[in-house]
Amino acid sequence: MKKVLFVVNTMGRAGAELALLELLNALEGKGLEISLYVLTGQGELTGQIPSWVRVLNPAVSTQSVLSPGGRRRLARTVLTAFFRNGGLLGKLRRTGRDLEDMLRRGRFQADKLLWRVVSDGALRFETRFDLAVAWIEGGAAYYTAGWVRADRKAAFVHINYEKAGYTRTLDGDCWEHFHRIFAVSQDVREQFLHVYPEYREKTAVFPNLIDPERILRRSREPGGFSDGYGGVRILTVGRLEYQKGYDVAIEAMRRLKDSGAPVRWYVLGEGSRRGALRRKIASLGLEGDFLLLGDVENPYPYYVQTDLYVHTARFEGQSIAVREAQILGCAVLVSDCCGGREQVEGGCGVSCPLTPEALADGILALLSDRERRERLGRAAAAKAVPEGQEKLLLDLLAGAAADRGLYPQPPAAAQR
Repeated sequence: MKKVLFVVNTMGRAGAELALLELLNALEGKGLEISLYVLTGQGELTGQIPSWVRVLNPAVSTQSVLSPGGRRRLARTVLTAFFRNGGLLGKLRRTGRDLEDMLRRGRFQADKLLWRVVSDGALRFETRFDLAVAWIEGGAAYYTAGWVRADRKAAFVHINYEKAGYTRTLDGDCWEHFHRIFAVSQDVREQFLHVYPEYREKTAVFPNLIDPERILRRSREPGGFSDGYGGVRILTVGRLEYQKGYDVAIEAMRRLKDSGAPVRWYVLGEGSRRGALRRKIASLGLEGDFLLLGDVENPYPYYVQTDLYVHTARFEGQSIAVREAQILGCAVLVSDCCGGREQVEGGCGVSCPLTPEALADGILALLSDRERRERLGRAAAAKAVPEGQEKLLLDLLAGAAADRGLYPQPPAAAQR
């Protein structure tokens, strides 16, 4: 039986982690022995890891890295990583160099700064795998490239690489150790290749897997809005982070209210910017109009009860939330960004610039045209869902594609 290892940074409630669960479920019964290693050992979705997947962490926690307890646990993980596996002075020097590079670029990101330390100080395993998969950029890629024993290695990129803050300095030489690099959309692939043009031949598009039947089934479960609001509902689902552009959405909501439109905007998700967003909502007098509902276990009833789904990301890979909204027949408006525009091609949604003015105008135009919203919803629901992406990994595992010369071999160092 072939041995496959997946490595992920956390198992938080986010798109990449949800897509990983979908892929693991799709690989069940394929004759594989699948293991999973979570670098931080925590995340809300750890409880949803399939029982037949072997989790290599001695213990995993369902705590979010955003909760007080979760932050303390994460801090202990990082501190332990500095001392585990030796090389404390080298880790400190590397962190100092990366910090200097960030300050020079004027962009400090603590997670990017510490991923190398976490990967170098993570557990190491003697098992040799037939295939090792770094499911996400950052720590998982660094760890898989440097410390996993495998005959073949693959990596996934889920985000606009440069805008997310990754650089060649932070990455070192990690990407040369992979036989194949998968980007979740064509936009993401081109952005990655802007940084690493030398890897064009081994970089391909691998859309996120999604299960329409499960989404449709769960959308019929009890739940959804409970405030009895009788006006127009706008929904957005995503982490409360700078990337998602909620500050712009709040300003657009102020314009909608000033226009007299009977609109209420709801956000499902949690994140580090909750406090800042609440202050902005209060400063604009929108406490009853722009509502942060937090994480919910089943978001799908909200989708089917909303009038318009709006996604306001500054940059994106391939949004699971947008695809879920489309499967459930929502009219969708997305910001014109990497990853976003690709998801509404072919008349299954519309895009607009990420400004308060453009968002408000785009929303008002759709809300005033019910027939157009219904047409967009029908087109979105009819959009084909890519199937069989797991075959790419199976081909790589079997070596068939490599034998045909499609997957370049990495340097000998990558075989460690």
